[in-house]
Amino acid sequence: MENLSEVKISKAIIERFTEKLLSNLEVDVAIVGGGPSGLVAAYYLAKEGLKVSLFERKLSIGGGMWAGAMFFNEIVVQEMGREILDEFSVSYRKYDEGYYTADAVEAVTTIASKAMKAGAKIFNGVTAEDVVLKKVNGQYRVCGLVINWSTVDMTGLMVDPLVVTSNYVIDATGHDATIVSTLQKKAGIRLDTETGCVVGEKPLWASVGEEDTVKNSREVFPGIYVSGMAANATCGSHRMGPVFGGMLMSGKKIAMEIAQKLKS
Repeated sequence: MENLSEVKISKAIIERFTEKLLSNLEVDVAIVGGGPSGLVAAYYLAKEGLKVSLFERKLSIGGGMWAGAMFFNEIVVQEMGREILDEFSVSYRKYDEGYYTADAVEAVTTIASKAMKAGAKIFNGVTAEDVVLKKVNGQYRVCGLVINWSTVDMTGLMVDPLVVTSNYVIDATGHDATIVSTLQKKAGIRLDTETGCVVGEKPLWASVGEEDTVKNSREVFPGIYVSGMAANATCGSHRMGPVFGGMLMSGKKIAMEIAQKLKS
């Protein structure tokens, strides 16, 4: 192709990205973390016709699912996870009764693609450094996110952030549960947990961790939900290792709950 304009290429990228960002400064749901639970939640919320944006601090999405276990890029799901893979048309094979394996790369790329085709917008390389906290009808409530480039966060540069407002925020940040941890630390509020704080993650116990991942995926403070490993870290349950059924179901569970609330 002859006579390509370097300026036009640059303008196209800047204008289209700016257009996308501007249209996602006010959303129904803002998700932090592009791992399996965050991506699945984005898909089901968008499928319900809601405006959803997902912010991932890394350039790559997929979280712990992307590399399988120790770079053996296969994942294991049980029956509840298999149902989600069917929904997304992800290939899998039966390994034993109740155990199914899938290619980690296919799973992540397919789920991410389906989420975006459903209408969710993904912003990678973006860190959520804080939340928006306001008093609504006399009660404090999370009303959005404070975002910045991940490179700004990594280098410690003093660059002011931008704000995204939303009806709900989902903390799908994994083991660190960074969003609810920041909320608790800076606002001194009580979370809906046993201690009122982020309880912390317990050692690996796959069967308990899987069950609790779904159970603990819920609203822990007005306007903010936790999902995936962030749910177990917040509520004080076990990690589960490279089995992903609970993570997938976690995203679907909270998406359905939020959609029902917003539509009612």
